[in-house]
Amino acid sequence: NPPGRRRHRRHRRTFLRPPAAIAYARGPALFLLLLLLLSASVPSRSVPIASAAEASILDDGRTLIDLDDDNRDAVTMSNAEKFLQVAGIDFPEGALPDHRVYEHPLVKRYATKEMSFVWSPAMKFTTWRKLWTALATAEQELGIEITDEQLQEMRDNLYDIDFAHAEEKEREFRHDVMGHVHAFGKAAPTAMPIIHLGATSCYVGDNTDLVQIREALMLVKRKLVKTISILKAFAEKHRDVPTLGFTHYQPAQLTTVGKRATLWMQDLLLDLDRVSREIDELPMRGVKGTTGTQASFLELFDGDHDKVKALNRRVCDLMGFKKAIPVSGQTYTRKIDFSVLSALSGVAQSAYKMCGDVRLLANLKEVEEPFAKTQIGSSAMAYKRNPMRSERVCSLARYVIGLPQAAANTHANQWFERTLDDSAIRRVALPEGFLATDVILTLLADIADGLHVWPNVIRSHVMAELPFMATEVILMECVKAGGDRQELHEAIRVHSMNAGAVVKGEGKPNDLMERIAADPLFASVHDKLDAMIDPILFVGRAPEQVDEFLEEEVDPILKENEELLGVDSVDAVNV
Repeated sequence: NPPGRRRHRRHRRTFLRPPAAIAYARGPALFLLLLLLLSASVPSRSVPIASAAEASILDDGRTLIDLDDDNRDAVTMSNAEKFLQVAGIDFPEGALPDHRVYEHPLVKRYATKEMSFVWSPAMKFTTWRKLWTALATAEQELGIEITDEQLQEMRDNLYDIDFAHAEEKEREFRHDVMGHVHAFGKAAPTAMPIIHLGATSCYVGDNTDLVQIREALMLVKRKLVKTISILKAFAEKHRDVPTLGFTHYQPAQLTTVGKRATLWMQDLLLDLDRVSREIDELPMRGVKGTTGTQASFLELFDGDHDKVKALNRRVCDLMGFKKAIPVSGQTYTRKIDFSVLSALSGVAQSAYKMCGDVRLLANLKEVEEPFAKTQIGSSAMAYKRNPMRSERVCSLARYVIGLPQAAANTHANQWFERTLDDSAIRRVALPEGFLATDVILTLLADIADGLHVWPNVIRSHVMAELPFMATEVILMECVKAGGDRQELHEAIRVHSMNAGAVVKGEGKPNDLMERIAADPLFASVHDKLDAMIDPILFVGRAPEQVDEFLEEEVDPILKENEELLGVDSVDAVNV
């Protein structure tokens, strides 16, 4: 068959012959054999089941042959395949319904109840109502027709806020202030016609911000005073405990553990002074109108400028402020926010410096922060005592330190009398700055109160370096006894280099004193070498400086703020 021969020759020239072509050439038997071989070589995901007796028994008593193909495949899948099948699906619709919204860690995990309350909706919106009531009270005093009953109704409903109704009205008006005007009017219907009379949104918004800032600053001040008081006791206790000083994180002349604590305290005293000034000098926005001209109030009082000025002073007085900002646009100048956040940044800087020192000292095993009996330092390394409180302070401080930049940009970008691009960032930066600073100071007081000093470790580190520092004293004493200064200096240099080589090259203790004790050139001081290297002789005036600093700088501040020391915090940071 010529065509057949042509096909056969064509397939003989094929490098890999397909099974069908081979079967055509070799016959049906070979074709069937190849099909069997191919089917045997293809891996199967399912287990071949010859009979019920050979079937695997499942936990519920069924066998594989009782299952449909999909379920049988699931039983025979690897654990990795099963994990990917479950983990790769969309989050189940009804799973964990109470935990599907982001929770801010500053509030949920760290911040105290006191600072959280200052920035809470309860504080914010009751202050709005207080401001509306103060305004109406002052307006009545200055002749505006407002009844005592209206004012009484407003006072009676300062804390009766229907938040759902306020939100409903805000959605309707797309205006948060008017939403709460109507919510207040619902609670005090006879007062509704005079609520917010002559005012603009910033009357309640800005003035409430300043009330919250003032309350938050006072809480920060209280915690600063407490921390300073705790550190004072620590400095007193360790005023004369010699320790290595460090410059460039290299051993330097000795100081004392207490003197080092005064460096931390001095920074905090500067912060306390700054925070106190912010409190004393913080103005109220006052009663200024839509662009700061008080035009609406001048209209309300029929052009009487004195009454408008009196209204501004009276509202400030009723809200507990000494003064109002002299002039404003629609808002108070956002430079105040920058100044306030800068003060908080200063606190964060001081805390970071102190806790950075504590972390380094913990590495040296000289001083450690408190460590609870059941506390776990590492999930892997059970022996570790990580300085987690100090690390948390540094972490949060890093955030607070950066906030003034945001406030600076916000102030710089305010156009003319006001632009609204200040609003969203202030809702975040101001509360978070105070919440974080509150956590920092709470932790700082906790750390200071539980600092553990290890004197023997400190002394061993001192004695490893002190021989080098003592050589100048030894040199002077030998010269006084008639020695040659240049000869003695060269001998000390050689001994010091050799001792340093032993310490660094062989890992052995510093043997400089032993070398000097064995050198006849230093015979005049051999009998008093031990006394000459007593660490307390090398701390200078450190103990006296501690005493003077506490007496002259710290004690007057603590006495001035004695009332604050008597106030206990509501809660603490427990993570």
